[in-house]
Amino acid sequence: MDLRDAAKALPKAELHLHIEGTLEPELMFALADRNGIRLPFGSVDELRMAYEFTDLQSFLDIYYQGAAALVTEQDFYDLAMAYLRRAHEDGVRHVEMFFDPQTHTARDVAMGSVVDGLAAALADAERELDITGGLILCFLRHLGAEEAMATLELALPHRDALLGVGLDSSEVGNPPERFADVFARARTEELHRVAHAGEEGPPAYVWGALDVLEAERIDHGVRAMEDGELVSRLAAEQIPLTVCPLSNVKLRVVDTISDHMLPAMLDAGLLVSINSDDPAYFGGYVGENYAAVGLGLGQSLDSLAAIAKNSFTSSFLPDDRKSDLIGEVDAFVAGAG
Repeated sequence: MDLRDAAKALPKAELHLHIEGTLEPELMFALADRNGIRLPFGSVDELRMAYEFTDLQSFLDIYYQGAAALVTEQDFYDLAMAYLRRAHEDGVRHVEMFFDPQTHTARDVAMGSVVDGLAAALADAERELDITGGLILCFLRHLGAEEAMATLELALPHRDALLGVGLDSSEVGNPPERFADVFARARTEELHRVAHAGEEGPPAYVWGALDVLEAERIDHGVRAMEDGELVSRLAAEQIPLTVCPLSNVKLRVVDTISDHMLPAMLDAGLLVSINSDDPAYFGGYVGENYAAVGLGLGQSLDSLAAIAKNSFTSSFLPDDRKSDLIGEVDAFVAGAG
């Protein structure tokens, strides 16, 4: 088995995955047709040609347009199952899936339609694909803290289906501190807390996510490498960072995969995992991200296996389940050798 195939087959968890960002153009057009929605693109090819992004916002503009095709509970189920089948092919054994309810409720889509469709897909995936999972409700930071709180309150009747809350969307100019109250409210509901920080925003946003939001995991976090004191803290406390290499290239955080700071993050002792972010838009699901790191950054199968173990360690799974899945990684590497 060559490194590319091994990287894809390696047992792993995916912890930074926006389910709306898995909406492939073919499914987007199929759902739009089913729901009588006219998309601002004439064809699948025209849509794919628009995937030349200069920064995060240029991606988000298209991302929100595509999400308009999602209307019914069945749509959200179909979206999630399409991703989960791909994830199964990429060795994913556990996924902690982000979703953006404000993108949908703003169009009068019921919160229950979103949550129930996604939760049903996760339940079926556990039975049919042996993938466990949970849902992390993300607040769109550009819409502000008041709307975030209203969204959390709207979601609480579905509390049993939620693993945690997160913070995503346009980072620059939207510091985490603005969302202190809504994250405090989430803590009272015993929801896990994660936050996007240090992708386009400065290291100060990572500090804010940790100290004010009490985030248990940082999504992206690559710009933390600009702050030595922050790097020391992340390493000492083993705070998980969910890094998305191909996303970072596509959104111009780095110019090429060979420029990525992931090897330096590993050398600094950071608890880093590899994830796909919005793979339908960024040209690679999680297996391709592992392969890109292996081939483009010179990481061996042993190094990729250590990162896969990090993904399970960084998850919100019970400790005994983490141990079992880490054992699967060791068994895979022994077999591949």
